Amino acid sequence: MKKLLLSFIAVATISISMTAQENSDNFKKWQVRLRVITVIPYESATIETIGGDVEISTAVVPELDFTYFFNKNWAAELILGTTNHDVKAVATSVGDIELGDVWLLPPTLTLQYHFDTEVVRPYLGAGLNYTIFYSANEGPTADDVTYDNSVGFAFQGGFDYDLNEKWFLNLDVKYILLSTNVTVDATTALGATVGADVDINPLIIGFGIGMKF
Repeated sequence: MKKLLLSFIAVATISISMTAQENSDNFKKWQVRLRVITVIPYESATIETIGGDVEISTAVVPELDFTYFFNKNWAAELILGTTNHDVKAVATSVGDIELGDVWLLPPTLTLQYHFDTEVVRPYLGAGLNYTIFYSANEGPTADDVTYDNSVGFAFQGGFDYDLNEKWFLNLDVKYILLSTNVTVDATTALGATVGADVDINPLIIGFGIGMKF
């Protein structure tokens, strides 16, 4: 019995070793993509005192992401990029107010499921986003505008199209539940500081090229 058990362990060890070697030869665990993305905010706001709503401009920027595969189906992706958006308060009791622009740095980590198909490889993902607002320009009316950093959920879908064993094209769509508290110091123009709860909720459509390694 002891010899049989040792023989079984030896065969299993050799089999696992051969499988691992085969996987290491044929399966690359890392991917990197460079995309051009269009960030389309689906914005709304609740503005204190003066009422109204908000308009946030669309942005087109490059994006870089890195993907690590735990196996052929499950992977984690880190998405990196930064965008600049013009901001305007509209239909308030004192009219439209230009609020300058602000930069967003929204690193996003998603867990993905990749369908095991050939050439065209679709995937779905979900995860968390942490958005940092920086370099806000208050515009011609306000004395200062501040944005609170925020955490939100991210949802993702897309596919990779293999050009060869190393290079592929990518189409990716993400929707991020993103909101922030905004404080507008308009003491000079309005004699008041105005707070607002702003939902940005951007749809992000990206197209690019990727490499497996």
